Amino acid sequence: MIDDFLNWLQVFTQRGVLTELAALAVCVALAWLVVKALYRSLENPPATSIWFGRRVVDGVLFPLLLLCLGYAARALVHKYAPLAVFKVAIPALVSLVVIRVGVRVLHAAFAQARWITALERTISWVVWGATVMWVSGLLPIVLDEMEQVSWKLGGSVLTLRNIIEGALTAGAVLIVMLWISAALEARLLREATGGQLSLRKAVANATRTLLMTVGVMVALSAVGIDLTALSVLGGAIGVGIGLGLQKLAANYVSGFVILTERSMRIGDMVRVDNFEGRITDITARYTLIRSLAGRESIVPNELLITSRVENLSLADPKVWQSTVVSVGYDSNVELVSKLLLDATVQHSRVLADPAPSVALSAFGADGLEFTVGYWIGDPENGQMNIRSLINTSILSALRTNGIEIPFPQRVVRHLGEPLPGGARTDVTAGVVTQAGNKSAVHNAS
Repeated sequence: MIDDFLNWLQVFTQRGVLTELAALAVCVALAWLVVKALYRSLENPPATSIWFGRRVVDGVLFPLLLLCLGYAARALVHKYAPLAVFKVAIPALVSLVVIRVGVRVLHAAFAQARWITALERTISWVVWGATVMWVSGLLPIVLDEMEQVSWKLGGSVLTLRNIIEGALTAGAVLIVMLWISAALEARLLREATGGQLSLRKAVANATRTLLMTVGVMVALSAVGIDLTALSVLGGAIGVGIGLGLQKLAANYVSGFVILTERSMRIGDMVRVDNFEGRITDITARYTLIRSLAGRESIVPNELLITSRVENLSLADPKVWQSTVVSVGYDSNVELVSKLLLDATVQHSRVLADPAPSVALSAFGADGLEFTVGYWIGDPENGQMNIRSLINTSILSALRTNGIEIPFPQRVVRHLGEPLPGGARTDVTAGVVTQAGNKSAVHNAS
């Protein structure tokens, strides 16, 4: 804190300030080199890292290391010359560390929240305003004035200073708890897949809930609220859950059940309520399912517990598909079977084991019906696209080898036509063959 501004300004204009600037520049260079070396050794840490950012100076580590070096340099310079630069630099570095910690932790904990930007700006303005009052010496005066503003609540007396200090302490405790939970979640979810990922996600959610509960209790104690008064609040919450929050409580319980028993895992292909897609995230309240068309469905966890769910990836990721092909009755069955099989196995997504199969499945009204069955091992890459490719290959192979794909045929009866043997009846049979826009009628007689 600058006690005498004129004296500080006089010291700032002396030649000794160059020594402070040089010491501060050395601290900046050392901090940058150390963080740069650590950044390279980690081989591009993730964007959600709190210690590091996209650049060397973006994370928490750089200003924190610079602050430590600054304290050491200030103690060394103070032995030989009066301080001027470090009286401003140290408070500025403390503020920078506080702001950077709050911003990086909030980004890691609530990456998709829209209110993060506004909260970050609020934290920055509050911290820099407090720093200016601290350096200028106004902070003790303002705190003393806040101490005079008080009111009585029950048996306790609250002052404006106590409320503000308690709120700041509560915010700091919550940020520390969020930092710990984010670090644990990143460590648990690192390189985890399938069922292991779901189990670790459950542990991470439970840990975050526990840490946030402890943080809230510590924050309330710091504000001055008696925790025994929470018994009334707990009873009210219990009544609320019993009356109107059953669904919300059921969704949270169902989320932990799903993550614990691993009946559905992140990355599984599922079909729920006629919506099919891949599970991209499982939270405590809902599960996010993304279809192959790009649409996302937010499914409450209770629905996944109480309704029928088709999991295409739980026991085996392989999926069986089939397509039906109709050819003329005069076609060579062996040749058609070979062409259909060749047209199917030429696609890389079709599995060789189990092998594709071709069967003469029915004698249809218009021709012989063949069923082509095959397995794919990556349903998350789409099922309609591989079916379309196989159908296109089959159509090309049949046309190349002159295999007829019959058009639909229907029987038409005409009044008053003679039947074979000279007898007459009120109807006779005929066959209509439709080919494009043309029609031909063949009399059965």
